[in-house]
Amino acid sequence: MPLDLFLALLLFACVMAFTPGPNNIMLAASGVNFGFAHTIPHMAGVTIGFAILLAACGAGLGLIVTAVPSLHLVLKVAGALYMLWLAFKVATAHIGGDSARAPARPFTFLQAAAFQWVNPKAVVAAVSAIALYVRPGHATSDFPAMLAVLTACTVGSVVTWTGFGVALRRFLQSPRHARIFNVSMALLLVASIVPMVT
Repeated sequence: MPLDLFLALLLFACVMAFTPGPNNIMLAASGVNFGFAHTIPHMAGVTIGFAILLAACGAGLGLIVTAVPSLHLVLKVAGALYMLWLAFKVATAHIGGDSARAPARPFTFLQAAAFQWVNPKAVVAAVSAIALYVRPGHATSDFPAMLAVLTACTVGSVVTWTGFGVALRRFLQSPRHARIFNVSMALLLVASIVPMVT
């Protein structure tokens, strides 16, 4: 992969990975509510699930999604509904130390991995990366480089956003502050749906 294409890919990967989106919002909320260690399966699920999605798009799934408008619509509707349900779960979550309520659970590895398939930001990132950074006739060299860069940026992002949540944790021990944070994260998650349905 030429250096100029690699640098463009690196910038794209950083922007897609680190900017707020459904994964990052939920990871920050999980860091606040459950701590870093309990969020590791969620972080691993996001990273590996996205890598699998990217590989599937590289194998041709991305072309099918873009070529069949009805399938694209189904993914958008399913993703929007699922994200609304997740927003409700985030809004009603509580700090792990709050024993007054039944304990909520962080995302499992499989839940986080499966979510990538209905996460509009992840799907757009995967399809766009294939279209922009894999040159015709150079897939065997470009795709592994793209997969490595996007995976590395995803790892950095999930650790950063979870760490951000953990850093906020000590400031949110008050049930009132925790509720304000969780509702704010839920509203941001709902707001992240708007671009995909407009």
